[in-house]
Amino acid sequence: MSIRFSPRTPLACAALLMLPLLAHGQQSATTEPVADSGSSSQWALGAGVGVERSPYAGYGNRTRALPLLMYNGPRFRLLGTTADLKLGAVGPVGFSLRVQYADEGYEGSDAPILNGMEKRKGGFWLGGAALWRNPYADLSLEWLADASGNSHGQTVKLRAEHRFKSGRFTLVPYLGVNWMSSDYVDYYFGVRSNEVRAGRAFYQGSSTANLVGGLRTDWQMTSSQSLFLDLRVTRFGSGITDSPLVDRSSAAGVRAGYLYHF
Repeated sequence: MSIRFSPRTPLACAALLMLPLLAHGQQSATTEPVADSGSSSQWALGAGVGVERSPYAGYGNRTRALPLLMYNGPRFRLLGTTADLKLGAVGPVGFSLRVQYADEGYEGSDAPILNGMEKRKGGFWLGGAALWRNPYADLSLEWLADASGNSHGQTVKLRAEHRFKSGRFTLVPYLGVNWMSSDYVDYYFGVRSNEVRAGRAFYQGSSTANLVGGLRTDWQMTSSQSLFLDLRVTRFGSGITDSPLVDRSSAAGVRAGYLYHF
């Protein structure tokens, strides 16, 4: 098992910051354009932990423990590694511009299968997002492109979710599709000619789509305090599972924590 508290990339630890917002009936920071919060600003502090299975063979779990910080204002939102500029809405559909830092890379020492591989870096992503709220399911769409120039890749995420509330408990089942371009898949899951060795053949990644499903829940302890839990399963597309670096077709993850709202 690999345990990361991310001193190498401290910004990456803040990825769990999206969970507090999710727990209160909004979309993930990676998929939601910010809805207008009116003239007021909202702050929240807390702590959380996340455990997620890595797709790389022999890597094990990625575990992160971190403080949580959230800000949501009338025109701007910051959720850890994601920042949104709210553009407003057209009818029931809200739009935003988005910048995001993603720590999706690895080092050759992270797992035996990666020994001798060149380092893959995370980076900044730029794009936009839209959210359509309706009585049946909230639908979100996000498009991002690699602004750091590491992978030259693009991603598109489409998600549907519905919120159920009972007393102090909120349940949000969700289902989505995450598409990744061939450049993205090749950078993170490809094997270059100079990286080939016994048991690790040359591989050039192709575009693919992952299926993501899960359940978020929130327990409102008091008017300002809450606990949240997010359980999810990701089924990888063939562009990832065909890679010699990968030994599983799916991976589970769990995130939990405490949040205090101001």
